[in-house]
Amino acid sequence: MDKRPIGVFDSGVGGVTVLKEIQKLIPNENYIYIGDTASFPYGSKSQKTIIKLCKKRIEDLINNNVKLIVIACGTATSQALEEMQKIFNIPIIGIIEPTVKYLKDNNIRKIGIIATAGTIRSKGWEKKIKQNIKESDVQSKACPLLAPMAEEGWINNDIAKLAVHEYVKDIKNIEALILGCTHYPLFIDSIKKEVGKNVDIINTGKMVAKEVKDYININNLQNDKRNKGITKIFLTDIECNFINVAKKLMQIEDISIKKLNN
Repeated sequence: MDKRPIGVFDSGVGGVTVLKEIQKLIPNENYIYIGDTASFPYGSKSQKTIIKLCKKRIEDLINNNVKLIVIACGTATSQALEEMQKIFNIPIIGIIEPTVKYLKDNNIRKIGIIATAGTIRSKGWEKKIKQNIKESDVQSKACPLLAPMAEEGWINNDIAKLAVHEYVKDIKNIEALILGCTHYPLFIDSIKKEVGKNVDIINTGKMVAKEVKDYININNLQNDKRNKGITKIFLTDIECNFINVAKKLMQIEDISIKKLNN
């Protein structure tokens, strides 16, 4: 039995979509979530800056005695995961590999990806897909406005619907659409209307949750199954709209959030 928490971090509120999926699958685990709201957004930053930010957040989680870390951010996964795995001697899971495994297992070859400008620029998704799935056809689209809109809670208004339409309209003839930024599941209703019911819309949080559960089971890192999981949330800047959006996502009224001391 391992009572240590699982660490999760993102640039803002988007990673809560991943945290929520992990909590559903393994509710007996304890969690520490860090939202790097002072540095949001990651998507427009250089790889060098993203690596530096990820290193600091992982150090923060290690200082909180976590047993495993989830990078719940598409940009950070695509541009810093491999470097972080070299630096730190702790299991670190990103959002790309579990999702590519799902695509391969389900024989999905015609794939759309929407993500931040930084993620699309890095070609992190395309590289992993091409390595693992032969004859894959990948269409990518940078959607730089969606993550900031999600942080403001603009997810169902007319502006959000128009933005989703403009970003997604040119992605055609796909079997699956990867939501390559963890903020994007907040726009799921608008995205479904744009791509139609025959397209598998992939919320990466579900794949990550399965990967985390499998890892802790295989490596005997499980907490007591009778434990009622506790989640602690830390932000690098609390002057933001995180609480309001997180309440809607987690469907709870009382969320305890503390400022992370840098």
